[in-house]
Amino acid sequence: MTFWILTSVLALAVAFVLGLALMRSRAGAEPAAAYDLRVYRDQLKEVERDLARGVLSGEDAERIRAEVSRRILAADAQVQAETAQGGARGRGALAAAVVAGVLLIGGSLALYNEIGAPGYGDLALADRLELAEEARANRPSQEEAEASLPPQSQRSDVSPDFVALMERLRETVAARPDDLQGHVLLARNESALGNFTAAYQAQARVIELMGPAVTAAAWTDYADMLILAAGGYVSPRAEDALTRALQIDPRNGPARYYIGLMLAQNGRPDQAFAMWRQLLGEGPEGAPWIEPIRLQIEEMAFRAGVNNFVLPEANVLPGPSQEQMDAAGDMSAEDRMEMIEGMVSGLASRLATEGGPPEEWARLIGSLGVLGREADAISVYNNALVTFADNEAALEIIRGGARQAGLIP
Repeated sequence: MTFWILTSVLALAVAFVLGLALMRSRAGAEPAAAYDLRVYRDQLKEVERDLARGVLSGEDAERIRAEVSRRILAADAQVQAETAQGGARGRGALAAAVVAGVLLIGGSLALYNEIGAPGYGDLALADRLELAEEARANRPSQEEAEASLPPQSQRSDVSPDFVALMERLRETVAARPDDLQGHVLLARNESALGNFTAAYQAQARVIELMGPAVTAAAWTDYADMLILAAGGYVSPRAEDALTRALQIDPRNGPARYYIGLMLAQNGRPDQAFAMWRQLLGEGPEGAPWIEPIRLQIEEMAFRAGVNNFVLPEANVLPGPSQEQMDAAGDMSAEDRMEMIEGMVSGLASRLATEGGPPEEWARLIGSLGVLGREADAISVYNNALVTFADNEAALEIIRGGARQAGLIP
């Protein structure tokens, strides 16, 4: 509040000084004709004195009086005209002073709204950073966050057969607490049903059973389930899981995305924007964290005070043209299948000779699976695993194509 009071007083003071200067710009000025008028009146007095001393004759005095009187009338008319113009100029100066005041105050507010941070208290940057760290350290726990939400409800569009299978899976896992694969399946399916609390509890057991061989993906899956159970909130427990994932794989995309989300939730949009911007630039475009970043990063840039950020265009994978799609609609089933086979073969040939992004490899694997060419799909999948061996994000996209083809669960 002190900031706004001080800013308003300074703006009003500057506007007042400018207005006063405009109002007084001609306050002391005198019309030029007023000086002439005084001179002419003094001349009339001189005429009377000269006539009294006998220096002028009566005829000359009368002629001079007539000429001087004519000049006095002309000068007086000019004084009246200039006085009226001065009043108009005074009103113009007043209007100019009002306009200057409005522009000064309104322009200051508009400029602050553009480059300032409305709503923030009168705090130095160091104080704001300290408060952000304090809020982060004292934020609600996972249990508190879940308790503040409505009770979780299982999806209603699940078939009775799947519900029965889930009951059997829960009973089996409960009877076999050291079954790693059983807990993996339980965590995955509980999450698919929307039972996120049960999912992360099962995933915690997965991490425990994996021991020293635990992967970054296991930690990010655990964090993801925690965050979903908390309604999108990154709790200290979820942050710890994300940190552990990054210790194993510093380039892990999901962990970096969620760390950025945590920073945004705790008063550090500047760090969140920097992290998300880097992730967006690294890609790949089809990675699961890219679309959430694209939906939020412009707002994050605004909150971070970055006014020149432009969201880059999304890279769209090449596909069949509209003409090809129209032509396919008029083909027989055999011709259509032949055209699809040709497109898939062309994609396979291009990837083998020129390479391409992981999204195209995943699409090729999935397409081969749909066509029933399982052996070819396996071959391409193995080649993709070698090609992107050092890129965990790309490998996850490749595995998605393999799942679509039915090669892996």
